Amino acid sequence: MVYFVGAGSGAVDLITVRGKNLLEQADVIIYAGSLVNPELLDYKKEGCMVYNSAKMTLEDVLEVMEKAEAEGKMTVRLHTGDPCIYGAIREQMDRLDEKGIDYESCPGVSAFCGAASALNLEYTLPGVSQSAIITRMAGRTPVPERESIASFAAHQATMVVFLSTGLLEELSRELIAGGYTAETPAAIVYKATWKEEEKYICTVETLAQTAKEHNITKTALMIIGEAVTHSNYARSELYNPNFSTEYRKAKGEDKA
Repeated sequence: MVYFVGAGSGAVDLITVRGKNLLEQADVIIYAGSLVNPELLDYKKEGCMVYNSAKMTLEDVLEVMEKAEAEGKMTVRLHTGDPCIYGAIREQMDRLDEKGIDYESCPGVSAFCGAASALNLEYTLPGVSQSAIITRMAGRTPVPERESIASFAAHQATMVVFLSTGLLEELSRELIAGGYTAETPAAIVYKATWKEEEKYICTVETLAQTAKEHNITKTALMIIGEAVTHSNYARSELYNPNFSTEYRKAKGEDKA
């Protein structure tokens, strides 16, 4: 059996209870060494084999999984954050399907959630933004044309940009071309929830300058939109005394 486990955004204690239990039971762990906190490997049991996928190809990873399965061993494939976001898990799962190897997924705390916690930020502020777009810049790995940064920027929703720290000048140009103003609030969160975490509030125009000033070249998330400065938002109707819900009558309504 293979378990795809989300390691969480960085801090060791942000892995789920289920994920920790699976790590403790694993006979084989294949972890994304370039991004996963290595302290999580302290949960492994004695005799567990550990492989760093940063130095492996897809074929190498599958070979380890297949060998473990043939020997009746349990494998944990430990991905950063939540595996469903930029985890490249589907290609692994399809190959496991071909080989008749069973697998399950265990979710994790994504870096975009970790970044929000670092900033005490709510992505969905009433009257400001009710949508969050998770995306990345096109680099060595392309992005479909219909999903360009500029096209998403036209929506003026909150945007979370992964895997793009080395492309911030271009990111700013794309955001402005798509409709954000140069003064739109933005944030850079480096290694969210890690001990080394850094966070900076800036603007769309000053993203690259801010990263350069603080020597941030990788492992950071950019957040774009008015939600970053959490101002001029409306009160939530859910907790408004004049708003009825399934569980609570509005103030002044007949309680009979």
